[in-house]
Amino acid sequence: MTRTARSSRQSSKVVQLRKGASLEMVRLACPDSAQASLISESFGLPVIDSDGIRELHRKIIIDTADSLNEGLGERAMQIHLQRIVGSYVGSAHGAGQFYSRAVSEARDATARNANDDRDADLDGPVGFDSAAQRKREFAADMGIQAHALRCAAEGVVAAYEEVVGEAWKPFERHVDNPGQTVDRKAAEMQMAALG
Repeated sequence: MTRTARSSRQSSKVVQLRKGASLEMVRLACPDSAQASLISESFGLPVIDSDGIRELHRKIIIDTADSLNEGLGERAMQIHLQRIVGSYVGSAHGAGQFYSRAVSEARDATARNANDDRDADLDGPVGFDSAAQRKREFAADMGIQAHALRCAAEGVVAAYEEVVGEAWKPFERHVDNPGQTVDRKAAEMQMAALG
């Protein structure tokens, strides 16, 4: 192998992208309006005004953009709103993931509780819920919270498109990972030594 081929290969760098959460990811992780309504009815929780949350958050972003319109250029406004919308979407996605884990734990506890041969999962003293019931109620609370944050995220994404004129996409940040570069160089040296 010639020296120029080897040096050009070493100088080329693989750049990884760290992708942010998208609205599609939020919709997959968080309950929709129908599921949130079912959760509210089944657990006696308040019914969330999904459309009201969406509209309020859409209006907040539009009002924010209007108030900053004189002081920010078009590109600066886009960057600012990109960050704000990204934080709403990221928060909703995190809540959706937490909700998914809570549902898994509730399912596991409920399945263990259904086994009549175990006494570790029996109901507590009179007036106290079982561990499985507490986990189901916790998952229901997390589901309502995740749904509310989903609605907020949907509202700000709609506002972004209205203000900026293009669909919102998550920001993709370049991640420098020097450990991989060192590993790759070490692997190339080892392969060169093998012939």
